[in-house]
Amino acid sequence: MTGGPVAVRRRAVGPAALLLVAAAVAWVWLVARWGGMGVMSGTMGLGLAAFLAVWTLMTAAMMLPATAAVAALYARTITAHRVPRMAVFTLAYLLVWAAAGLPAYALAAGLGRTVELPGTARAAVAAAVFAVGGLYQLTPLKDRCLAKCRSPLGMILRYASYPRTSRDLRAGAHHGAFCLGCCWALMVLLAAFGVMNLWAMGALAVVITAEKLAPAGRLVARVVGVASIALAVAVFWFPALAPGLTGGNTAGM
Repeated sequence: MTGGPVAVRRRAVGPAALLLVAAAVAWVWLVARWGGMGVMSGTMGLGLAAFLAVWTLMTAAMMLPATAAVAALYARTITAHRVPRMAVFTLAYLLVWAAAGLPAYALAAGLGRTVELPGTARAAVAAAVFAVGGLYQLTPLKDRCLAKCRSPLGMILRYASYPRTSRDLRAGAHHGAFCLGCCWALMVLLAAFGVMNLWAMGALAVVITAEKLAPAGRLVARVVGVASIALAVAVFWFPALAPGLTGGNTAGM
């Protein structure tokens, strides 16, 4: 007998570890390429294609660590050709986030024009960004998407009913859609903190992972929502809280 529960778990660890390696590689590239650039706003002077490439690497760095647990669970359902099939699953997942880069580019381009506004108006825009991100954290839709990410067994069973030829592609895209529904508001906050604010990216990556994997993940989501709403008020007095929109000093971050 060549298999068993222990063998299945060992075979599942490999694909999950590859996701963590991919996330680490993405982080290394981001730090090496953008680490010395400071906080940037808008589209960072990039065209659409370049922005989408950077956006996809950024989301890979931030999202894949929290997705590794789901990937490991899905990998247990695969009995043959596990690595290439998990590559398709991961690619489909990232394609969902790459597609989300299109509205992200439009939003970044629009918010990049806030530099032309008076200081109070820039603070008001930052407050709106913080408020949108914070309020969504407290909505039933956020709870529903987060529940799917935290307890994915039902989704994994559903994926087993997909046709074999498209199963991995559809499963990755389906999970990516719920992940996007769970985390898009947190990504919007980067418009306020600065699109390439690596400290903010790291902090949000920790929040995303805690929401999905920590026992108190739902509480983390609510605390972050309340904190974001508080920032929406505080930014009028402390514009440096939103350096990506107000041009405030980021040394304290």
